[in-house]
Amino acid sequence: MTETDSRNEEEKSIFGILGGWIMYIVVIIGLTYLIITFVGQRTRVSGSSMETTLSDGDNLIVDKLTYHFAEPKRFDIIVFPYQYEENTYYIKRIIGMPGETVQVIDGYTYINHELLESDIYGAAVMESPGIAAEPIVLGEDEYFVLGDNRNHSSDSRDPNVGVLKREDLIGRAWVRIFPFDRLGVIRHE
Repeated sequence: MTETDSRNEEEKSIFGILGGWIMYIVVIIGLTYLIITFVGQRTRVSGSSMETTLSDGDNLIVDKLTYHFAEPKRFDIIVFPYQYEENTYYIKRIIGMPGETVQVIDGYTYINHELLESDIYGAAVMESPGIAAEPIVLGEDEYFVLGDNRNHSSDSRDPNVGVLKREDLIGRAWVRIFPFDRLGVIRHE
């Protein structure tokens, strides 16, 4: 083997290794994109509207896959985009389901004219019913959401948020990844 042949073999080996690394990086980027787009994404809680369940600064993984195979349920904690500010997402709890009538009377939530007694998440009596002072009839793909800290939450009672359509739901809060002392799966029911 000549010196030129040896040099050509070295160059082929270097290009092979470099090509392998480039392919590895492309695969990792592709998988990351697919996971972020279709499976889950990280989001950060900003504000106190979901106290005591979620706190300001909590970092969560949002499950974007479940709602492709199952319908949302009452008390699921969901993430949706805020329509008036780009790249801003709200985290709230589903209270009213499709086809139901929702109203807030004397600070309490009524579903189909009956007190929602199973709502153990809203600790305080609501000071303002907002647009839910009048009955809100939900369509077949509409949801009514509230923050757990009802008196400090912009939710479906606020006309800027209003009733959500099924297509608005990005996913449900799944796991708290920070702070580490509160790490774990998020309780929905």
